[in-house]
Amino acid sequence: MEKIIIEGGKRLIGEINVHGAKNSALPILAATVLTTKRTVIHNCPKLTDIDAAINILEHLGCIVDHTEDCVTVDASNIGGSDIPDSLMREMRSSVVFLGAVLARTGKASFSTPGGCEIGLRPIDLHLFAMSRLGAVVKEDFGRLECECPNGLIGDEIILSFPSVGATENAILAAVTAKGTTTIINCAREPEISDLADFLNGCGAKISGAGEGTIVIEGVKQLAGTEHTVIPDRIEATTYMASAAVTQGKMILNGIIPAHLGPVIPIFEEAGCDISIMGRKLYISAPPRPKRIKSIKTMPYPGFPTDAQAPIMAMTTIADGTSVIIENIFESRYKHVNELSRLGAKIKVEGRMAVIEGVPGLYGAPVVAGDLRGGAALVVAGLAAEGITEIEGIAHIDRGHADFEKNLTMIGAVITRENG
Repeated sequence: MEKIIIEGGKRLIGEINVHGAKNSALPILAATVLTTKRTVIHNCPKLTDIDAAINILEHLGCIVDHTEDCVTVDASNIGGSDIPDSLMREMRSSVVFLGAVLARTGKASFSTPGGCEIGLRPIDLHLFAMSRLGAVVKEDFGRLECECPNGLIGDEIILSFPSVGATENAILAAVTAKGTTTIINCAREPEISDLADFLNGCGAKISGAGEGTIVIEGVKQLAGTEHTVIPDRIEATTYMASAAVTQGKMILNGIIPAHLGPVIPIFEEAGCDISIMGRKLYISAPPRPKRIKSIKTMPYPGFPTDAQAPIMAMTTIADGTSVIIENIFESRYKHVNELSRLGAKIKVEGRMAVIEGVPGLYGAPVVAGDLRGGAALVVAGLAAEGITEIEGIAHIDRGHADFEKNLTMIGAVITRENG
């Protein structure tokens, strides 16, 4: 079993290029199912979740080429409409293929998706959106069978919660539906806007992405396009946390400043100096982070739930007590016990975590239980005195490309070994 070994206490100084956003690339890859001509996607990160999405595309009949950070997809001869259980279990985001496959083939068959176990993430809203567009959904022996015998027809979809995945599936199903679809109370994340930009480049007619209401005028078919995926704001946040816990000075290249708007004030509250020039972010950390009075995870433009774990790792060595309230997923504190093994003092009650900052952490063997929690353990390990060994790193590989390589380039002592 592979593990990451970190010799902590090294100051991080240097530049890192932020890779493309996983949470943007995955729905865009799913969207290629709708296209009738070749599409080229640039800045697509080399991640295991991306590999899983490509496996699904190839199973459906697409011809895919993945070279470095570029993925080319030819979905002109797509024929499949089912996704087997083995592929669905590889990643949670596989459910985003539902809307695209249903729209392209008129039917879709799949099981419950896999991925990180961070609490219930029911797909009820996804299925609700499909039903509003005319799909018939049946559940049989753990599989969902969706059909639209009369084709998908535009309608009004009012989401009870601004779910990112449900918004993406609704968009993918509606772009080639007959008539106009209005999605109300939709997610406003930058990744939603990136998906809409890709689809519009293929000939879709989508307006309002990034706002609370999206309007989609259905078109008969989509062509191909070339598109560049936006940078990963969560990866950027993780590197910023790494700088904060190591008294570091770091330059992040390729960021979109507005996308980091919800997290930059947190780092400034922690005492970090941050400046932005174009698409470069400069961060300089104090000798010890200051406490963060209160963080509440919220849908965008609020503080992102995906950034909660690496920020918690930063607060474990802060001067004072910090409070985090997790409002999105009810089981997203699985990293707490592992951080405690490194010497952190954290108390959890329901959705609230109270972190009493300690002067320093110490290395120990820990296990990553999910993607963001695993990244938090890396952040903590960089700050800890001695050796930290992290197992379960397959979770980390789902969302971080060249993680050890990038950290090594700026002064970390971190290696990957077979256990």
